[in-house]
Formats: sequence, structure tokens, C-alpha cells
Amino acid sequence: MVITTKPATEASYLSELNQMQKKAVTHTEGPSIVVAGAGSGKTKVLTARIAHLLKENKATADQILALTFTNKAASEMRHRITQVVGNDTKAIWLGTFHSVFMKLLRYEANSLGYPSNFSIYDTDDSKSLIKQIIKEIDLDEKVYKPSIILGRISHAKNKLITPKGYAADPTYQKEDAYMRMPRFSEIFIKYTHYCLQAGAMDFDDLLVQTHKLLYDHPALSEKYQQQFRYIFIDEFQDTNLVQYRIAKKLAAYHQNICVVGDDAQSIYAFRGADIQNILHFVHDYPDHQMIKLEQNYRSTQHIVDAANCIISYNETQLKKKVWTANPMGAPIEVLKTMSDMEESRLIADNILAEKLNHQLLYRDFAILYRTNNQSRNFEEALRKKNIPYRIIGGLSFYQRKEVKDLLAYLRLVVNHNDTEAFRRIINFPRRGIGPTTINKIISISAEKMVPFWTVLGNVNDFLSGATAAAVARFVTLIHTATLKLEKENAYAIADYMAKASGLLKELHEDKTVEGLTRYEHIQELLNSIKQFVDHPDHHDPTLGSFLQEIALITSADKENSNEDSITLMTIHAAKGLEFKCVYLVGMEEELFPSAMMLGSKADLEEERRLFYVAVTRAQLKLTLSYALSRYRFGKLGNVQPSRFLKEMGWMDHMATKAMAKRVATDPLHTGKPMATQKQSNKPIRTIGPMVAPARLRIPTDPTAIQIGHTVQHLHFGVGKVLQLVESSTMRKAVILFHKFGEKTLLLNYAKLEILPSKQKAY
Repeated sequence: MVITTKPATEASYLSELNQMQKKAVTHTEGPSIVVAGAGSGKTKVLTARIAHLLKENKATADQILALTFTNKAASEMRHRITQVVGNDTKAIWLGTFHSVFMKLLRYEANSLGYPSNFSIYDTDDSKSLIKQIIKEIDLDEKVYKPSIILGRISHAKNKLITPKGYAADPTYQKEDAYMRMPRFSEIFIKYTHYCLQAGAMDFDDLLVQTHKLLYDHPALSEKYQQQFRYIFIDEFQDTNLVQYRIAKKLAAYHQNICVVGDDAQSIYAFRGADIQNILHFVHDYPDHQMIKLEQNYRSTQHIVDAANCIISYNETQLKKKVWTANPMGAPIEVLKTMSDMEESRLIADNILAEKLNHQLLYRDFAILYRTNNQSRNFEEALRKKNIPYRIIGGLSFYQRKEVKDLLAYLRLVVNHNDTEAFRRIINFPRRGIGPTTINKIISISAEKMVPFWTVLGNVNDFLSGATAAAVARFVTLIHTATLKLEKENAYAIADYMAKASGLLKELHEDKTVEGLTRYEHIQELLNSIKQFVDHPDHHDPTLGSFLQEIALITSADKENSNEDSITLMTIHAAKGLEFKCVYLVGMEEELFPSAMMLGSKADLEEERRLFYVAVTRAQLKLTLSYALSRYRFGKLGNVQPSRFLKEMGWMDHMATKAMAKRVATDPLHTGKPMATQKQSNKPIRTIGPMVAPARLRIPTDPTAIQIGHTVQHLHFGVGKVLQLVESSTMRKAVILFHKFGEKTLLLNYAKLEILPSKQKAY
């Protein structure tokens, strides 16, 4: 059944906006940048602007391109647009960068030498291919670690460095040689070749190949420049070089590009995001209009004021003053504990008290931390109190082995050249086709320079007996399913393949708890395919369409936000979310800010932006905690409060109270004192005496480090510099550490401290 939505009147959707929001919505022509502070309603503005274009007939739906960073955000935007204009939103090119450009590449892949039904390799597929290449050219996987290789390939792609360009660059060759990976460029070249041969792209390729399509094919570039009259980019501060160049190319004709973002929330530099994109937009488009959304609708005044105080310490930023008309609310609370175990117990007790006193749900609470490994203590404390919780960022449903196995069968049905899908399921369930046979098939394919599926079709030319018969049956299985593609929907083919492959039977016969769980996961996958086919918005129920739909799904996209449980997640994962009560834990030096981010001003400012993001997730109550001792790397050590606490202003606004004499306040809504008790007007208060941060360990200037120096590293400890290697772009040191042996470190990132010469290195 199709649900229709009654369109809102023009007056209603514009009347809901404040003056600056309305200006951002109605100023539709030319380049514009909307600087949207935390909680300022940027999603409302972005969707209202798109709806306004449609209602004013300035563009048809297919002439609008809107790019986001999560499927959840894209879904929310489409829903809001539909509420204003009715159901005429399906033709809008709205989605994540990867999903939208995947759609574009499906139309134009042949121009790049790929089939339109190309497969998408996830991280596991890419690592598996890299392992095969390492084995093929007889390299040591302990030296050429697949995860490191894949990371370097991804970095090169996002810098638009081609495999041949990388191999020809003497600087990269020297760096690889020094890292004991002199044949990295050979792996890079083979990886790219095998992906093309398999008709597969990895996640980076979805951007890189779109860039290549637009910059190397002028006719296609002009086609899409003409089509997209209006371009929108959400969370523009998170774009990388490739994304920005694609957007700039597409906007070259009409120049109607609107970017929305907040430089204060740029926290993904480690993924290649470049804050300079938003800071330099004004230079790239000199005739731009800048609109600042500075009213925060999410948080109390205490939280907004504290966030402003935090971000004021950053020098690199677009200046704005976020404010709110919300009530003052509860003071920000800072909890000090003697240990990390006590920290988790105290917060579990605190959550129960807040929930009981103010009739809250568990889902109103979130515990945010800097690193995933901090979750363990909180999980244990919550379990002991029978408090339900969920962890965001765990294993995605679509990453489970049994789910990936069935999906591999379906991928091979759609794309016979998908090598990684073939490797995964050719002998699962077991059908008597061993590694020797599989490698022989792949080798013949490489030698004859033909797709491996062509080799399989002539199996009797190089195999005989039971093995040849098993391969032939496998080929028949895939061919039979392929014949169903044109006449049957995704569910019918998936159901057939789950049964005909023997996969369901294999899992059903495993009566262990784990086996039953895996069987249930396969049934859940089939259920999700049936839901996809039956959904009224899916006009293309084919298997290829389903595989495209799920190719870029993340665990966060599938989370059930209606589940009544506390949310545990990293601060990075919390971006874009909001909760009534937020607990920001582990507020200690070298944990937050991270020790790895103390070596440069740019890194420290990124950490401060991350803190700003964490603080602004809270709507009504913010609690920060730190411990005086914490287990790290297997040892209990003393730690110091984070410098960020001081930057929030707690030194000026603390009310030192012994824990037994805690001042109780109403933590929600008005911030008024509870009956018969007094409340401090200070925005931040503490439980227990606060300890000012001690002098921090300051890394030495890398240029000062010389051979023979005794140095200290955060993780490796004390060591002696044995050798220095210098080039035009980097400086490395070979250091002998007492506990970890010889290590080679990039000095610009190692954050070493020179110790007095009397300190023994080993």
C-alpha cells in the first residue's frame, strides 16, 4: 500500500523557520555556504531548501543532487521533503556519496571498462585479494600485512595517485623500501588489475572511478553538469579531496552548489576528510553567499555556553557564536573517581537514579568514550545492575560469515567474474574442490588472460574424475540461478540458492547453539530480501537491485533506535545523534585528548573538535567523568584530568563537595533546585575535589633527535636511536627499545621525548 502525504502549504514550511534559516532556504541561486552550528536545524534547512525548489518549479526532482554521509541521514531528508511536497521525491538523486555515485557508475561503467553489474568489494574481500597477491608473488605476509597494504592503497586512491604514478614516484619508492615493503607498488598494480578483471570496485573506487569518469570523459561530464541544476552537500566539513573535486566538477556549469556544515565538527581527518574544503570554500567561489545558523535548538544554555568555551581555544575556524533560547538547565556535572572500575560503577548507579527520579527511558541515556576498548568496564557494570544496553559499532549483520556466504552466491549469480565470491563459496558447503584445484583455475585464468568463469566452462580440458564433476555441478548451479534473473525477483532467487547450494541444509544440521544462531541469521537475511521485494517504494525487485541496496549498509544504519536500552558508543560514532542525558567518560590526559594527537596544533584542534561534538550531543544533562588511576597496556597507572575540563571552565565554576555531601539538583528541564535543597548557579560542578592537570609530557621537536639520543615513546617506552634516514619529505629513526626491540618510526608522528643521557635505554 502506498502511503500518501498531504503536502504542506508554502506558508507552513517557511513559517517554521527562523530568519536565518528562511534566508538559507529561499536564497537558491549561485554558490552558498551554510555554516550550521550544533543543533541549529541544518537538516530542516537542507530539506526545506530542496522542497522549496520543487514547489517553486525551479527544478524537477531528477535535476537535484543531494549528497550525505549516512544512509540514515539520507532517509530522514527524503522523508522530510516528502512531508512538504508529497510523494514526488523518488527521482531526486539523494543519498550517500558512495550510493549516489554507485548509481551513476551503473549507468556509465562500460566507459571505464567495467560491467554495469560490477561487484562491490568490502574490506574482507579486498584483504582476501591482497593475501592472494602476496602469496602469488611469494612475499612474507608478516612483512606485507594485508591490512596495512589495503590502508596504503586507500590512502593513495584518496590522494588520486594511480598505481603507475605511485610506482614512478621515487619518494614513495624510498619510503616503501625503508618500511621493508619495496614491492608494494607491484601489489597495488596487481590489485587494481584483478579488481578490473573481476568486474569489481572497492569502496574507494566508487569515488575514484566517478572522478575518472568526469575528468577523462568530457561528454559524460557535460551530460551530468547539465542535468544537475542544483547540488547540495551535507556535512561538507567531512569531505575529502576526491569528493570535493567531483562536486566542483558537477557544479561547474550551473554553479548552484550549496554546502552545509560546521567546521567545529570536522573530526574525520584520519579518514582523509580535509577541513580546508569548508574553510576555503569562500576562495573557490568568490561570489558565494555565507549564511550562519547560530541558534541551538537542542541543548540547554549551560551546555551551549560550555561548548562555545571549548571551541574558542581553536585558532582554525569560521567564527560564530552559537546561542540558545532554551532554559538554563542543569549544571554540567564532573565526576571524579579513584579508578576506572569505580568510574563505571558510579555511572551505572547514577543512571539508575536519574531514570527513577525523572521517569526517563533507558534509551534517553548514552555513554560516550574516546576508544572502543573503554566499553568493557561499563558493560560489566551495567550487566551487574541488569541495565539493558547496546553497543554501536559492533559486527554488522551483513558482515557475519553465514550471511556473507549466501550473499557471495548471489553476487556470483549476478557477476560471474566476481573472483572473491567464487573463492568464498566454490567449496562451501564442501563439494570436494580443494585449494589446489581453485588455485589451478585462477592460474589458468591469469595465464590465458580470460575470465575464470570461461575457464570453468571448459573444466574437462584440465580436470578429470570426481573433481571435474563437482566443478561442473557448481557451474550448473550458478547457471540455473542466472536463468532466473530476468523472470524472478530477488527473494525467489535467494530462496532457491539457499536451498540448492546446500547452505541451509548445512546450517540446519548443526544443532549447536552457534549453528542454530547461524541458521536463524540466514532466515533473517531471506526475510530482509522478502521485505525489500514487497516494499512499495522498491520498483525494481531484482537481485541486482537488492545487492546494490545493501552493498554500503553499515551497522549504524540498521540500529533500532526504539529499543529501550542505554547506548554505548565512541564519540566518532555519536556524530549526528542526540540524547537527553550524555555521560562522557575517561576525561583524562593521553586518553582524551589522545596521546597520539598531542604532537601538533592541528591534531590537538581536531581532538578539541571531537570534544565539542561529544558535548553537543546532550540535550538536557551532561555528565563528565575521570579517574585518578586506570589500567593501560596491562598496568595500573596514575593519570591526570583532561585539559579539556579546564577549557570548559571548571576551574572557575567548581563547587568542591565531598561525595557524602553531594549537592542534589534537578538534572532536567528547568534546573530548579529540588525541594529543601540548594543548587549552585555555576554551570559546572564536581563530586570530590578536582586535581589540576600536572605538567604534560611534551614531545621533542623531531628535527632535534640525533643518533645516540635516549628517547621515550608513549607505547614502546625507553629506547636508543641507532640510525636516522632522511629524505625530502620525511625523517625516520631506527630505535632499539628495551622491551619491544628494534622499531622504525616516522619522527613527525612518533612524538618522542629526548631523555637525559643518564637515563638507560636498555
